[in-house]
Amino acid sequence: MVNKYITTTLPYVNSDPHIGFALEIIQADALARYWRLIGHDVFFSTGTDEHGQKIAEKADEKGEPRQTYVDYYANEFKKLGGALSLSYDNFIRTTNPAHEAATQELWKRCNDAGDIYKKKFSGLYCVGCESFKTESDLVEGRCPDHPATQLEHIEEENYFFRLSKYQQYLEEYLAKEAVVVPEWRRQEALTFVQGGLEDFSISREKTRLDWGVPVPGDETQVMYVWFDALTNYISTLGWPEDAEGRYKAFWAEGEPFQVAGKDQVRFQSIMWQAMLKSAGLAPTHRVFYHGFITSGGQKMSKSIGNVISPFELVERYGTEATRYLLLRHVHSFEDTDITWERLDEWYNAHLANGLGNLVSRVMKMAEDNLDAPVVVKDQALEETFTAKLDAFRFDEAFETVFLHIGKGDLHIQETQPFKMLKSEDESVRAEGKAIIEKLVHHIYRIAEHLVPFMPVTAEKIKEAVRLNKKPDTLFARLDT
Repeated sequence: MVNKYITTTLPYVNSDPHIGFALEIIQADALARYWRLIGHDVFFSTGTDEHGQKIAEKADEKGEPRQTYVDYYANEFKKLGGALSLSYDNFIRTTNPAHEAATQELWKRCNDAGDIYKKKFSGLYCVGCESFKTESDLVEGRCPDHPATQLEHIEEENYFFRLSKYQQYLEEYLAKEAVVVPEWRRQEALTFVQGGLEDFSISREKTRLDWGVPVPGDETQVMYVWFDALTNYISTLGWPEDAEGRYKAFWAEGEPFQVAGKDQVRFQSIMWQAMLKSAGLAPTHRVFYHGFITSGGQKMSKSIGNVISPFELVERYGTEATRYLLLRHVHSFEDTDITWERLDEWYNAHLANGLGNLVSRVMKMAEDNLDAPVVVKDQALEETFTAKLDAFRFDEAFETVFLHIGKGDLHIQETQPFKMLKSEDESVRAEGKAIIEKLVHHIYRIAEHLVPFMPVTAEKIKEAVRLNKKPDTLFARLDT
């Protein structure tokens, strides 16, 4: 067994939590629970990214102090912990003094390595991405991720990081198949690196942006938000002091694993890895990139009116069903289109009429006909299931569970034990009870495999088996 460290990206706190980040953090939580279940020591971190131009502008528009503004939104993201039944070990905020000190230490180490220099620069800047854009990045003169935002032409003196120095190192790093999932994202990163790397700006003039971590030794500059935010992956572990030994255990000697959206490849697998190398630190063991969620064939947008909030999902379906819907019905790697109509259909068909109905039928027969609870014990997870999770195919792992739900329903239909129990033949009644006992074992095994995905539901099923009692309705059918 190894020390497994898992972290999400840090959502930018300039708006309410959205379904895309809910997907990411539920995926990370499922992995953390799975790894704990099979015996690994796990440290799971998330948090909020709270510096930068967009946040400063939003706070100023509202007439609020920046810290007050980010405190409010950080708390909104913290609420996801309870709403989505998350098991993270730490919630880091980039305005935390310990994080700011770690970021300045990383800067100093990169500077000591000769990888930070100052120069005058002019270019097109996208406020939405908080980064400069080259002509090759643009589509019809606009940032493809923020086409409605006018690019700004900015000329100033900034500090730059010598990314170009690490071309060979990054090619060697990305040549290892394990470092990026899925494979085509690794190829995407490797192709980008092989095309040649340019040094990137890592600071802003304080006269233009004063909401950020101060650059060590230069009061006129603050750090670029990405240099600041990326450092969270090690500052959350207590780096650099590492008083509790978490950095050594989970990063230096463990397996650091990052979960991120597909638009993060350059930041997570290129820039961040070069920064770590510059500072003399170990690279990330692996980064998993998920796709986006769209709705009705369009990117979610407040102006379109198709935004789905994770809190709305929980209000309509409950926490466990929300976890189910995002893990089973969203493709692990590709973009997925969802609508409220599809969500309702999936909920009723697979939870209310599927899992919930099977557990209810089996435990009702057990409660009415068995003299004592069926003796069960936890077993190793099915190899087909673990293989899917080891490949980060949450959707396909869930499919293996629902195959067994279908088998349970089919077995009841074919054997009809409820009819056998009415027979005057004692041997037939005994056979009927044996079938019920087998079905109880079957739903207990299903519950074992639900632990990483739907931990509360899994425990309710196990408890029902232990008590030999039909549980309260697990998933009430929706009126649609």
